[in-house]
Amino acid sequence: MEKFSKTKHIAITVLFIFLFFAFGMYVGGSNYREMDKILGVSAKDPEVETQVDFSPFWKVWNTINEKYPSATKVSDQDRVYGAISGLMSSLNDPYSVYFNPEETKSFEEEIAGNFEGVGMEVGLKDKTLTVVAPLKDTPAYRADIKSGDKILKIDDKVTTGMSVEESIKLIRGPKGTTVTLTIFRAGLNQPKEIKIVRDTINVPTLDTEVRKDGIFVIKLYSFSANSPSLFRNAMKQFVNSGSNKLILDLRGNPGGYLDASIDMASWFLKGGKIVATEDYGNNRSPVVFRSKGYDVFNEKLKFVILIDGGSASASEILAGAMKDHNRAKLVGTQSFGKGSVQEVIDVTPDTILKITVAKWLTPNGNSISEKGLTPDYVVEITEKDLNNKVDPQMNKAVELLLN
Repeated sequence: MEKFSKTKHIAITVLFIFLFFAFGMYVGGSNYREMDKILGVSAKDPEVETQVDFSPFWKVWNTINEKYPSATKVSDQDRVYGAISGLMSSLNDPYSVYFNPEETKSFEEEIAGNFEGVGMEVGLKDKTLTVVAPLKDTPAYRADIKSGDKILKIDDKVTTGMSVEESIKLIRGPKGTTVTLTIFRAGLNQPKEIKIVRDTINVPTLDTEVRKDGIFVIKLYSFSANSPSLFRNAMKQFVNSGSNKLILDLRGNPGGYLDASIDMASWFLKGGKIVATEDYGNNRSPVVFRSKGYDVFNEKLKFVILIDGGSASASEILAGAMKDHNRAKLVGTQSFGKGSVQEVIDVTPDTILKITVAKWLTPNGNSISEKGLTPDYVVEITEKDLNNKVDPQMNKAVELLLN
């Protein structure tokens, strides 16, 4: 749920564009014999040029028709969807994905912030399906799912080699139904099965608290479309409290809208200061995102940001900007490292392509994707801390602000 700039590009099929043009280039006997069995190929794109031999694809297509017992149960259109998904998987990028009509609908529901499921963000880390973060007050949160949990099985399906989108499809489901996750967690001797009853998920945004010691705490759960206005209200509360000590808790925040993180960073930076850079490699010049210059707080502001392995994407952009500009100290553990930029492209009226177009860099030019953010003060939370309801990361933040 990163930067979602939609580009209208209507096509009946993406793969057939390539295939039809390729046929025109390969008029040899073998290629012709395979293509001769295919009828109704449409939507040729004259701009596509390739020297790739597509005859193996057509041979497989025809072999399926001739030999696979249930070939008629899979429509030609579904085969095209599967072929495009395979084309995307060749990029070896878990965040570049093609969504068929059903997946597109689920994706759009997720962006809207209201869907049925268990309420957690998942991603691939070291090629293993991993929980980025459970959302507050959701079934996953109440079932004690933790950031960093490795998901080994979803019900009876092993997740080895499974894409993020496939896993989401299996984990989500109608309200009231149950899904069983087999997870492995650091500190456990063996995998653990957790049963979760699905529910309607409303993505939370933020909570505020004024502590007895005068420290103002903002717990930000996501960078949703309405989070900038809610953050603005929180800033007003902070100013009215008379405090100059602020804790922004981004632990377990999987990110969201880029614009939201830029807007929030602008409260603490002068106009024109770099918040983040989109690095497109050799494709085109980088795009720099700068502070809007709200900058309402003077140098007397004492500011600490809490991060952990569940802090990803927009969370890392905001925290990285505050760290690089020396506006805040980071406390906690290494962030997730989700630093790629995705663009969403309409392929047909009911299918989309989400493709990585760039990498996020912090103001000092550090890639978030490489390893995430390293806190200024690394503080772990142990199982003993959890059992005793002790939060050493929050305690360290308080210590820094009061001294």
